[in-house]
Amino acid sequence: MRPLALLTLLLLANCDVSMTQQKRYHTEAPSKLWADGSAARPLPEHVVAQGDLAREAEAKKPPPASPALLARGRERYDIYCSPCHGLDGLGGGIVAERGFPHPPSFVEPRLMAAPPATFYDAITKGYGVMFSYADRVPPRDRWAIVAYIRALQLSQHASLAQAPEARDRLP
Repeated sequence: MRPLALLTLLLLANCDVSMTQQKRYHTEAPSKLWADGSAARPLPEHVVAQGDLAREAEAKKPPPASPALLARGRERYDIYCSPCHGLDGLGGGIVAERGFPHPPSFVEPRLMAAPPATFYDAITKGYGVMFSYADRVPPRDRWAIVAYIRALQLSQHASLAQAPEARDRLP
């Protein structure tokens, strides 16, 4: 009995089951195991990341316009959008003045007629040379920025008759 226990102990002591020394594929490595030659496996059909359904629902319906939403939109716009688009939305931000491509003005007829989802999608996915802000700006703030962009658009074409309370403030 004693020699068998000693033999078992010696065999177990010699085992190295280190996880770091196992044969494995790196994610982007080629593989002979799969027909497509890739070690990375595609996700099964109908897989949804945790929280995606809630984000998708929030992305489809903009919140109702309110002074608080516009204030938040202005704050977020000033941080993320104004460096390129300018504080007035005409496309003359500091980044554009330093030699980068000028973004389109928000008062172009094409953008004046664009539905709100166009701006939301541009913030989410990027557009042209503008990269995506999806990882920096949450969906609710994207809608706030869109509401503020609409306010900027309206302010560029507003007449004194549309804002009579401004009459006393003009020089």
